[in-house]
Amino acid sequence: MQTSKIKVGIVGGTGYTGVELLRILAIHPLVELRVITSRGEAGLPVADMFPSLRGYIDLSFSDPAKSDLASCDLVFFATPNGIAMQQTRELLAAGVRIIDLAADFRIRDVATWEKWYGMTHACPELLSEAVYGLPEMNREQIKGAQLVANPGCYPTAVQLGFMPLLEAGLVDPQYLIADAKSGVSGAGRKAETHILFAEAGDNFKAYGVAGHRHLPEISQGLTSMAGKPVGLTFVPHLTPLIRGIHATLYGRLNKEADLQALFEQRYANERFVDVLPRGAHPETRSVRGSNQCRIAVHRPQGGDTVVVLSVIDNLVKGAAGQAVQNMNIMFGFAENTGLEIVPLLP
Repeated sequence: MQTSKIKVGIVGGTGYTGVELLRILAIHPLVELRVITSRGEAGLPVADMFPSLRGYIDLSFSDPAKSDLASCDLVFFATPNGIAMQQTRELLAAGVRIIDLAADFRIRDVATWEKWYGMTHACPELLSEAVYGLPEMNREQIKGAQLVANPGCYPTAVQLGFMPLLEAGLVDPQYLIADAKSGVSGAGRKAETHILFAEAGDNFKAYGVAGHRHLPEISQGLTSMAGKPVGLTFVPHLTPLIRGIHATLYGRLNKEADLQALFEQRYANERFVDVLPRGAHPETRSVRGSNQCRIAVHRPQGGDTVVVLSVIDNLVKGAAGQAVQNMNIMFGFAENTGLEIVPLLP
């Protein structure tokens, strides 16, 4: 197990996932933050933009074009979709390992990626090399990965909820439903009308019913678990929360099993997946600020429908926390290093 510090850079440190990475890495005992880039804020002390980091981060943002990212052991991309793929090839050639928190390397089929993201992929040859960073599914591959595609927030909650059922072949893979709700921070740190306080507060709505960019990512993962194509209906919703995702998942049982025991056994050795007791209903605030996913499994009226409730903090287990979990695995650190964060309440 490695115990010496690694040099880390962050590209795109001004968004919500970027500042969440900084919050976690600031107290990680085995990380030395070397570079935090921002085109628009170059030269500005990080703590001036984010006063919560005063006394923890003493770096200033630097211009990406002038930053020595190649001297880092690992670079996180906390950038919009389409940015990481422009720099990945060069950094990999310099021996830098990469974790991309955007979607540039999550989908293996380039035509599917280009369809959903509306741009030409800059390095399609790397899609087959990238490891999908869901530790509970791909831990062994992550250990040796040079390039990790950090999962999306909805895909994390949905895949962890369905995983035990699909691996055990207990549900019909053609009839899966994911009804998921997200806090407003999932839209990113930007000015858009639908995420203004006066628009999102005291309101609740579905969106992307005809198709959401996370749909092909989720389907790809569920197909891998099931060993065959899946039929998934995915409906996301925007809630008047800042943080949190709640996924209510439905499947049609095709054989009998002790569902509670199945989930408890599947996640018995997973530090960041907590299977709640029978009859429980997890709350988003029970994971707020932490890298935890809490899950409960139900079988209403003893019928043939299984209902799984899965909650995460979209910025932590759904983004920055999972990225640090992946970093720990890649460098041989204890997986929970820097991530033993007690959820915030109230």
